[in-house]
Amino acid sequence: MRPRASATQSSWPGECVSELPLILVIEDEYPVQSFVEDALDDGGFAADILSSGEEALTLFRGATKHYRALVTDVSLKGTLNGWEVARQIREKDPAFPIIYMTGAGTEEWASQGVPNSILLMKPFAPAQLVTAVSQLLNSAPQPERHSPT
Repeated sequence: MRPRASATQSSWPGECVSELPLILVIEDEYPVQSFVEDALDDGGFAADILSSGEEALTLFRGATKHYRALVTDVSLKGTLNGWEVARQIREKDPAFPIIYMTGAGTEEWASQGVPNSILLMKPFAPAQLVTAVSQLLNSAPQPERHSPT
C-alpha cells in the first residue's frame, strides 16, 4: 500500500503548498480499502480510510480535519450502515458530497440515499470513483476563502 498523500509537492522554494482535498472513506474490506485509496491518490485526493461508521462519525464530528466528501460502503460491520452515516453527516452539513459503494442492488438508493449523492456498483473502475468524487465536489458549494488583506 502506498503512503497517503497529504499535500502537493512543490519544487519552488517558498511556494505556498495547498492541501489535497481530503476524502473520508468507510470500507470494512481491506482489499477494497486499498483499491479505493489507490484510486483516490491517483486522482489527486488524500483519503482517511476507516472500517466503521462509528469511527468515521467521531472523526467527522470532531472537526479536526476538513473533509470534502464521504465515500462509504452501504453494508458495514457494526451498528451503523453507510445510509445512516450519510444521514447523520448531512444533518450537520446538508450539502456534504456522498458517494455510496455497494455490491447489492440499487433499489434502496432512491429511498435510503441522501439527495445529491452518487451510487457506484461494485466492481467499478478507479476512474469511475474519481469522476464521482470530482463531479460532486465541483457541484458542491465552495467553502468561504478569506484572502489576505
